[in-house]
Amino acid sequence: MTRRAVPLIPRALLFGNPAYLAPGLSPDGTRLRFLAPDEGVLNVWAGPADAPDEAKPVTCDRGRGIRSSGFCHDDRTLYYLQDRDGDESWRLYLVDLETGAERCVTPFEGVQTRVLAHNRWQPGTMLIGLNKDRPELHDVYRLNLATGDLIKIATNPGYLSWEIDTDLRVRGGTAMNQDGTLTIHLTRSGADEPAPWLEVPREDVMGTRVAGYSRDGRTIYLLSSIGANATRLYAVDAGTDRRVLLAEDPVYDVKSLEVDPIHRLPQAVLFGRDRDERMFLDDAYARAVARLGELLAEIGVHGELDIDRSERGDRRWVVAVVACDGPVRYYVYDRHDDRLRFLFSHQPDLDRYRLAEMEPFVFGARDGVEVHGYVTWPPGVERRDMPAVVNVHGGPWWRNSWCFDEEAQLLANRGYACIQVNFRGSVGYGKEFHNLGAKQWGAGMHTDLLDAVAFLAARGAVDPARVAIMGCSYGGYAALAGAAFTPGAFACAIDLCGPSNLLTLLEGGASYRRTVDSFMHAHVGDPETEGDLLWERSPLSRAGDIAIPLLIVQGANDVRVPRQEAEQIVAALRAGGVPHEYLLFENEGHGLLRPENREAYYAAVERFLAEHLA
Repeated sequence: MTRRAVPLIPRALLFGNPAYLAPGLSPDGTRLRFLAPDEGVLNVWAGPADAPDEAKPVTCDRGRGIRSSGFCHDDRTLYYLQDRDGDESWRLYLVDLETGAERCVTPFEGVQTRVLAHNRWQPGTMLIGLNKDRPELHDVYRLNLATGDLIKIATNPGYLSWEIDTDLRVRGGTAMNQDGTLTIHLTRSGADEPAPWLEVPREDVMGTRVAGYSRDGRTIYLLSSIGANATRLYAVDAGTDRRVLLAEDPVYDVKSLEVDPIHRLPQAVLFGRDRDERMFLDDAYARAVARLGELLAEIGVHGELDIDRSERGDRRWVVAVVACDGPVRYYVYDRHDDRLRFLFSHQPDLDRYRLAEMEPFVFGARDGVEVHGYVTWPPGVERRDMPAVVNVHGGPWWRNSWCFDEEAQLLANRGYACIQVNFRGSVGYGKEFHNLGAKQWGAGMHTDLLDAVAFLAARGAVDPARVAIMGCSYGGYAALAGAAFTPGAFACAIDLCGPSNLLTLLEGGASYRRTVDSFMHAHVGDPETEGDLLWERSPLSRAGDIAIPLLIVQGANDVRVPRQEAEQIVAALRAGGVPHEYLLFENEGHGLLRPENREAYYAAVERFLAEHLA
């Protein structure tokens, strides 16, 4: 094997606090906000839009840091959400940018706040969801930004989510039925109460939803896979239900929708292929994005474009340029002056290091199904008999995408090929592929991972005797499944917040997660009728077969995969004398956010892989 010297990237650069993150312009265009560390903790900074260097912290969190924030349309208020040590009981805070005064407007113990709607047409009002009266359901409250007054305006009849138009009128909601189907309820013309508007079959649940309303409320924009394989975009007349197809692809789902912020008309859709691709629905918007691309190309910058159009006049856009082999770079694009201004990158010191490229690949699974994924190869190393890590995404109703991935960069920089597979059940590739994952936990979803390794090993690129498996959430389950069901396939496994027993997983978690029980039963298994299947697919049931070392990591306050899931498997490993390490973080929930905890975890990962992959 030939190798050129590649400097080691410090873990703190990859997993510590970013230098800058998530910039955005205020609706009136006068202010710029972003996330940045203050005394080592991520906080919201704000300052003049034309002088980012003058920004100062406007929040003072000293715990887990702030990650969700935004400007309000009253042009003086900033909001942010914060929970307590990862318990997901989000509280809503408002900051007066004129006086600096901060207040919590949802100071309710054990209650989760959800921001439902806020826009330019109702600048002093925000609609929020609170499960204050019933822990399993979020009712709708109107929040007066100036006074902090909360008034309940809609009691939840059993909705998973609410449908709200641009006048902040509650139009209905989406309910999950006992058989795993969905019903979208909407208020029709002349009616006082919402009525069933669209019945969504079980196979279309993940690919069908209301994407928004036109400004006049007469058109509903619907994303739907009903009657097709992949999710398509329709414009639906709210009075007659007449549909007009706006965008489609035979294989790939519409990933997201870009709308004119003034009139709320769709201007483009994104399809998540190996790389994101836009399909334009508006010529003027197409020309503007093309011009933006030209300006970026002139300075040698390329990548996926994430465009934030929060300024009310739509004159200036905040643009994030995402590449797989460099930090995320942020710019302000002034459309009137045809000028591009660099703000900052999320971690400038990464430019000093050689980063690896994420390369798409595709293979045929053992049953002939086409499966896509990505490999991030170590730079400067011959792709021959390499040690590798199968890094499994969570969800599992999610997918890997071409992007800057800190874990992939760490693994590649340390000499491992990072294999990321969009196994059956992953989203984005149409409902046929997604629904192949139904009740395939530990079965077809797992063998897709094995087949990816076999595909790369057959080409001589990967040494099958030196492969690890790791992941978070479902990825943690996959790691445990790899150790329990196919112990000869992997040299070691790393589980972060992964379930070990599907029966206790389906029984546990926060009360508001009960609204998705029928979905979980349809896609994982029904404990009442398929208890044997669920136990058979639980790594805990085969703990006695585990023969490889494990690193198991858990957040004590996790409400999605409770602590019990880790401690059941740890107890079984301890009883069986299986070599393992267990890290419990008392101040974390589902995943790790605090930089000191991330440093401890990834230091353990690096040491563990070095020891067991030689």
